Amino acid sequence: MDLQLFLSSLLLPLLYFLFRSIFHRRHHHHHLPPSPPFRLPIIGHMHLLGPILHQSLHNLSLRYGPLFSLHFGSVPCVVASSSVFAKQLLQTNELSFNCRIETTAVKRLTYGASLAFAPYGAYWKFIKKLSMNELLGSRSINNFQHLRARETLHFLRLLANKGKACEAVNITEELLKLTNNVISRMMLGEAEEARDVVRGVTQIFGEFNVSDFIWLFKKLDLQGFEKRIEDLFQRFDTLVERIISKREEIRKNKRVKNGEIKDFLDVLLDCVEDESLEIKINRIHIKALIMDFFTAGTDTTAISTEWALVELLKHPMLLQKAREEINNVVGNTRLVEESDCPNLPYLQAIIKETFRLHPPVPLVSRRCVEDCKIENYVIPNGTLLFVNVWSIGRNPKYWENPLEFRPERFLKNGECDNMDVRGQQFQLLPFGTGRRMCPGVSLAIQEVPALLGTVIQCFDFHVVDHKVIDVSERPGLTAPRAHDLVCVPVQRSICPQLNVLAS
Repeated sequence: MDLQLFLSSLLLPLLYFLFRSIFHRRHHHHHLPPSPPFRLPIIGHMHLLGPILHQSLHNLSLRYGPLFSLHFGSVPCVVASSSVFAKQLLQTNELSFNCRIETTAVKRLTYGASLAFAPYGAYWKFIKKLSMNELLGSRSINNFQHLRARETLHFLRLLANKGKACEAVNITEELLKLTNNVISRMMLGEAEEARDVVRGVTQIFGEFNVSDFIWLFKKLDLQGFEKRIEDLFQRFDTLVERIISKREEIRKNKRVKNGEIKDFLDVLLDCVEDESLEIKINRIHIKALIMDFFTAGTDTTAISTEWALVELLKHPMLLQKAREEINNVVGNTRLVEESDCPNLPYLQAIIKETFRLHPPVPLVSRRCVEDCKIENYVIPNGTLLFVNVWSIGRNPKYWENPLEFRPERFLKNGECDNMDVRGQQFQLLPFGTGRRMCPGVSLAIQEVPALLGTVIQCFDFHVVDHKVIDVSERPGLTAPRAHDLVCVPVQRSICPQLNVLAS
């Protein structure tokens, strides 16, 4: 092709999009909040974004304010970075933003039937109620406390044995294995190895796929997402199909006895067989829900525990204060238990401070389902909403010296303050808020303090390479750390009864 003709063929579409963009902004800019200049043809403002979305949006908010708009390709987006706007958008106007953003990865990996991403409606309400009653409600969480205690003991024994041999342990991987085993036993009655798939899923859910926002690139897969998505899907589907088939075979020959606690898979299979239910569920729904709870129950707890431990390793004086509290309340003859945690205010404050600085859900994302007025702005139907929880947690308007890890900010007269992490106080939203709040919040709140408490009660950690305790992040749905925490555990002599762990 003639070079001039080739260049013209590229230039004409660009000019078209440029004029269309300028015309659109002149006629519609007054509806949306302030926006960065230099919205480019085709890509919109995507040139302003880095690999970690919540950090990029935070930096933009410092320049354009606590409520601003931008375009991902041709898709309008609004970003809120203050507790005031978070409350207006997620509580006052909750029904206008009651759908989550469904990407290519989400559609495929959740079978299009996920509780987390399903549209708000009859199916979502039925599955949410079922899940809270049978798996993630207070009664179910208490019923499975012995499973969490057993898996925690296995984890401590592994650390003790590695420490005795002076071997380094990948704490990141072992925490994921522990939390994977806990949620697996709660759902399926046995430990199933899904942590590698779960880690891949949460990572790809948190990455930015340009093909989701630019129609021109939808078929091109420039970043190689489709291959990764399909690989993860096949690995998970093979695993979960084997689990369901095995359980169906068992159910043919045996029924659950009266008084025997059913796991979540049995409850779901009962629903499949119950023809009287108004909402019909099938095998696809079961697979989607297992994916939901593996991701919600594994990553959130493991990563929050890891972040808390890293911050304590970086601040040894705070670690010592936590140990003194544990020694005074629990003693040195038994392990910290979940029932002890309400009596450990400093430990609770450490967890809250971790949730503030390293929220397990750094961005609350929604899709607007109807035109919505916020102050003088009109947010049109179809706009994507991002509430930057990570940014709110670092806002000096709400937090003194916000980049400093200081659990004392959550203490009042030596007791833990009444700051809530369940979505009622909008300067601290680690799990989101409202109907779409992370369903694993109750499990995380109960599991994380006890797990962290037992670890610091029993072990010191020798860090070989200090880069493993830096606070940089990598892309992911749950803001994981950039480097795995690898160190040598050293069992503490102050807990003589725990010597049995190394046996």
